[in-house]
Amino acid sequence: MASEKESAVVVLGAGSWGTALALLLARNGRSVSLWSHDAAHAQRLQRERRNSAYLADVVFPPNLHVSASLAESAKSVSRFLIAVPSHAFRATLAALRPLLSGDAILAWATKGLEPGSGKLLSSVAREALEGKHSLAVISGPTFAREVALGLPTALTVASESDKTAEEAASWLRNERVRVYTSRDVAGVQLGGAIKNVMAIAAGISDGLGFGANARAALITRGLAELTRLGVAMGGQKETFMGLTGAGDLILTCTDNASRNRRVGLALGQGRRLSEILAELGQEAEGVATARELYRLAKQLKVEMPITEQVYLVLYENLPPQSAVEALLRRESRQE
Repeated sequence: MASEKESAVVVLGAGSWGTALALLLARNGRSVSLWSHDAAHAQRLQRERRNSAYLADVVFPPNLHVSASLAESAKSVSRFLIAVPSHAFRATLAALRPLLSGDAILAWATKGLEPGSGKLLSSVAREALEGKHSLAVISGPTFAREVALGLPTALTVASESDKTAEEAASWLRNERVRVYTSRDVAGVQLGGAIKNVMAIAAGISDGLGFGANARAALITRGLAELTRLGVAMGGQKETFMGLTGAGDLILTCTDNASRNRRVGLALGQGRRLSEILAELGQEAEGVATARELYRLAKQLKVEMPITEQVYLVLYENLPPQSAVEALLRRESRQE
């Protein structure tokens, strides 16, 4: 039986995804501390017992506590789930490191690459923690609101240690949440990162009014592109056909609950990126990831035409219509 120290979990990051995961863990009987870097935000969540900005109709259970003090949250706890944006991942781990016990397990549900370096978050975690703690990554086709509402969901937890993967999976698993485990740490992360860029592409296509045929083609060729880079970076081909590859890609490209898809839709409708992101009010990881994937594809000599066009739209002011036309003009080849 798990000790009190092992049954408590700190969730770092009080956005929509971190809040949804904290709710899931609390409903599973865990003692949960939800940490926010913003003291005013933390106080509001604790006072209102809900995240009124993102999940206003879901009330916090009594065993979910909110805090802006990392030291207070981490006291006498050895299990952590990180859901901060990728740009804050390294700094969050650096702040957390002095507070960790030797038996700590850290899982993260952040989907992206480190901005600037293009590193997998598992590499960032190993560097920031000097390889001293057990690590796992959580991914799969999930929208925060549906998890918060307790709707049926499937996830994958990947770790180099089967024991660590199974324990992290046990935090999440219940009669509505099915959790698989994997050793393909690279593949699970890459699927979750690359699909966000493909969702921007699908959104652009729909924003331009190109219809379901074009969207299906983009998703299919996006999966091929995702798999090419994923395998080149050490992932297993089979992983990209599963929940964290094809599953997450389909979800994110087809439903407007996806922030990345909404960015693409607005771009396709002629709006400026700065305005779109300001209105969104939350992180759209695909925007930063597109730049890192573009660089990695060039470095590894992997053909990624959809990623390239998304990058050009986001960072070189290429009109979305021209990006789609460039994809259509590509030389025909065997599939």
